[in-house]
Amino acid sequence: MRETDLFVPLSRWLEGQGYSVSAEVGHCDIVARPGSDFDSASSADADADDPADLIVVEMKVRMSLDLVVQAALRKELTEAVYVAVAVTGSRGHLRNTKGVLALLRRLEVGLLLVRFLRSGTRIEVVLHPRPFTRRRAHRRRARIIREIDGRYAELDQGGLPGSVPRMSAWRQRSIRVARLLLQEGECSPRGLRELGAPEETQRILST
Repeated sequence: MRETDLFVPLSRWLEGQGYSVSAEVGHCDIVARPGSDFDSASSADADADDPADLIVVEMKVRMSLDLVVQAALRKELTEAVYVAVAVTGSRGHLRNTKGVLALLRRLEVGLLLVRFLRSGTRIEVVLHPRPFTRRRAHRRRARIIREIDGRYAELDQGGLPGSVPRMSAWRQRSIRVARLLLQEGECSPRGLRELGAPEETQRILST
């Protein structure tokens, strides 16, 4: 499959929405404008920043960083920028859909799926380019700060595979309690804390 295989179904779909379609204009894969009613006179009077006046679609067989970069650059031309990628079959989907959508929302870029079926093709609008309001994840930020402050040392390396256990703050504190128990023998949580064990010693011993 090639990028050109996406062009015909996308152009037909856009034309069905009332747009006229042009290919390969100013490095844009597809440029769509309102159809025959949008004459030269109205074009001169139109708001140049009106998303309805210009739609740009960048196509790739698969989702890729290059495609996202292209779409981000096209935002200089219009707010109505979409990426279009191919999926096969009725159950085909993108890899890491949740992460892809989160990124596209932040870039205010839309997403179209060109679904190739035995009976033909279908265009699915997954995401429209909408203004994005950035929100702070205050609770997650607080958890990160607590995790950093709760560590005795930095014992992990960045980039570890997800299957490798981390030497988290909780794990470090648990090891601290275990070492004190080996050193002192039987000891109460209060006694362990007096020897330098963390405040969560009781909870650590209970887990």
